[in-house]
Amino acid sequence: MSRSTSAAASEPPSLPPPTYSLSRARALRPAAVPVATGGRHPLSPAELRRVFGAFPTGVTAIAALVDGEPAGLAANSFTSVSLQPPLLSVCIAHTSTTWPLLADRARLGVTVLGAGQERACAQLASRSGDRFAGLDWYATDDGAVLLDGAAAWFDTSVEQQVRAGDHDIVVLRVHALGADRAVAPLVFHGSRFRRLEEAEAIPPQDLPAPPLARPARRTGTEETP
Repeated sequence: MSRSTSAAASEPPSLPPPTYSLSRARALRPAAVPVATGGRHPLSPAELRRVFGAFPTGVTAIAALVDGEPAGLAANSFTSVSLQPPLLSVCIAHTSTTWPLLADRARLGVTVLGAGQERACAQLASRSGDRFAGLDWYATDDGAVLLDGAAAWFDTSVEQQVRAGDHDIVVLRVHALGADRAVAPLVFHGSRFRRLEEAEAIPPQDLPAPPLARPARRTGTEETP
């Protein structure tokens, strides 16, 4: 049945949705948090680094034997990739002078540094000197180099290398691994080393109630959650 003219006239007029300009969005944001766009004004590497640094990460040491001596670098762009097959990845800058020494190694050790290994990280990130001086490390039979006192370790090999901007995404296959849950990880955030802090236990009575289960919805002869 069609609506009458009088019924339609009694309905409130529909209003267009509100619009928000970028300038208004800037005005609503705190002055200490500038808004950057990638349009006519390219994003600066310094600004990207600052904002990327807001995401906390662990720190890893990527190392192997080269001519019988340990060679390695520090990388915080570590992430798990796959369970089947077991893969992880790190990102390496094209400016790295150490990665060309490691790229063709049969095995690479990936050490997840512990909270007390700030000095090890600083050495591995340095551009001069013996990066492994004074560090406790060991090598596997296949030449992967790992550091003692770590939160976790992986024995890996290069599976794939993908060029992405000014870095390479290096996918590594995991052959062996281990973790020491008694060792807290080293955390890198805001261009500084940080450590995890144990959160206070929340009494059970203060925990939020679990959501109520929804009854099954019957559609024809099938039930859907």
